[in-house]
Amino acid sequence: MKRLKDLLQKLTYTCVCGSVEEAVTDIVYDSRKETIEEGSVFVALSGATFDAHDYIPQVLEKGVKLLVVEKDIPRYEGVTVIRVENTRYALALMSAALFDYPARRLTMIGITGTKGKTTTAFMLRALLEKAGYQTGIVGTIGAFYRQAGKDIKIETKNTTPESYELHRIFRRMLDNGCTHVVMEVSSQAFMTHRVAGITFKYGIFTNLSPDHIGAGEHKDFAEYLYYKSQIFKNSEIGIGNADDEHFAAVSEGHTCKSLYTFGCREGVDLRTENVSCLREPGFIGIDCRMSGAYDMEVKIGCMGRFNAYNAMAAMLTAALLGISAETVKEVMYTIAVRGRVEPVHISDHVQLLIDYAPNAVSAESLLTTILEYKPKRLVCVFGAGGNRSKLRRYDMGEIAGKYADLSILTADNPRFEEVEDIIADIKIGMEKSHGNYIEIPDRREAIRYSIEHAEDGDIIALFGKGHEDYQEIKGVRYPFDERDVIAEILKSR
Repeated sequence: MKRLKDLLQKLTYTCVCGSVEEAVTDIVYDSRKETIEEGSVFVALSGATFDAHDYIPQVLEKGVKLLVVEKDIPRYEGVTVIRVENTRYALALMSAALFDYPARRLTMIGITGTKGKTTTAFMLRALLEKAGYQTGIVGTIGAFYRQAGKDIKIETKNTTPESYELHRIFRRMLDNGCTHVVMEVSSQAFMTHRVAGITFKYGIFTNLSPDHIGAGEHKDFAEYLYYKSQIFKNSEIGIGNADDEHFAAVSEGHTCKSLYTFGCREGVDLRTENVSCLREPGFIGIDCRMSGAYDMEVKIGCMGRFNAYNAMAAMLTAALLGISAETVKEVMYTIAVRGRVEPVHISDHVQLLIDYAPNAVSAESLLTTILEYKPKRLVCVFGAGGNRSKLRRYDMGEIAGKYADLSILTADNPRFEEVEDIIADIKIGMEKSHGNYIEIPDRREAIRYSIEHAEDGDIIALFGKGHEDYQEIKGVRYPFDERDVIAEILKSR
């Protein structure tokens, strides 16, 4: 049994009233939680649009008698109140203590950057598991660990979950045999102390460009850069993209014991040259020559020359972990990241790809990347989300019309709108770029049509869903995994 003082041992605090000897069974930080078990301590967080201190009376009505606050509050009879400087920081350290510091017993690998975090994380996890390390992963598309050979998924709300959720996930991973954890670390995670108290064995920086700047995020690029740089102040070993124009600023003042680099320039620890797009029967990706930590030619099963950087980040980390070149070559050839230009085999003569690409910028990046592989035809299957901006639909229609030989307009997550109305908006953009299209509102049938009418040399891009395994229609989420749909179509043929 833990007592409140056990959870506070790494913090500076004041016991305003009550006793730190009280027993604690759980930590609660969301006042909206319907049921709160006896012995829970409530940590009152302050956010940009809310202040949990205002909801303390409601929490007390649910039976809470232990409070951690960062502001003055009224005294309540029989209630213990602990005052700290920052409750988000306190939540992180208290959560680690509650779950017996699981991150200390795991090899923690953190990845930060504007782009490439998810792809790099899944590449690295595949390398580690092939080398025999049971590895959990936490990031944009959820948290995963293996149990009896099967992936167990934990739904997460953010790229980097709240600190309490993180340590609970680490505890589950540790209890299920994980020795390593690969996780995406957002700048928001550093700013809001979600990873406070965690020291990464390896900290990876992919790249940096203006993003996440505005209300509720970062006030300016300087702040964004500062929080990205924290990866090298909270890691024992740093690994960074030396080609990125902001690398010097991000790595300035680092506290790593060692800092390794990758890129295309001379003098880095892992260098790549002669990156080319490669398409052959049963494979689509890139081919490049690596030197330094590994000296070999490697084929990487992810499309786009930019993926050479994600591969280098994962491979340099693998080299530092002692993973063999033979293992690396094997894994990188077969690598597939769910929902990130993910190839699904339908024949040796037609390639089909699944990507998330939820907006015009992402769609343009996807389609221009595909065109580098010189398909006979580029066929797009896509829709747009319901109850979202119509401008996004116009733009996506215009982009698809500009680059695709044929677009099959269909459903995405229509939510509370009619699919036909969403398609009508997409067509407005299509007409601006004079794109060739057909309409098949049922996404399953649209995918079937794309496969059954494919010509040798075609590349089919299904985008908009990516890693999602559902369709949201009229407030209900129905199971819909495009991989399963494709398998059923191929089987029926």
